[in-house]
Amino acid sequence: MRTPPVLHELQVGSALPELVKPPIERIQLVKYAGASGDFNRIHVEEGFATAAGYQSVFAHGMLSMAFLGELCARVCGGPGPVRELKVRFKAITWPGDVITCGGTVTAIEPVGDGASAARRIKVSLWCKNQAGEVTCEGSAELAA
Repeated sequence: MRTPPVLHELQVGSALPELVKPPIERIQLVKYAGASGDFNRIHVEEGFATAAGYQSVFAHGMLSMAFLGELCARVCGGPGPVRELKVRFKAITWPGDVITCGGTVTAIEPVGDGASAARRIKVSLWCKNQAGEVTCEGSAELAA
């Protein structure tokens, strides 16, 4: 597989191309629950969420992690080169939120010797809502 141009051109300090997701919809939360197997009622039942003290249902934290995985896979030309993905959840993502994902290259390390040596690219990652609040942050390691 040919190295995608975006991955090939990255240098330390490069910003990853941002990924902007459409507004979070309640049906998306139901679909994600089914796909992930996480059927916690707090994400899909309004009454359950408000009884627990929340203003409404809210997105699974792992949905934000999935968005960051999607960003990395787009940069790499597929999921295969994404070697590691770690995140920390910082704030709740509510229905209607528009999530923008981005990141920055923090290190590039050669792997192997010679002209065809591979590279290990480390990136810091973030998700922000439309108000600019960081909802999720983390890091990834990409193979190039």
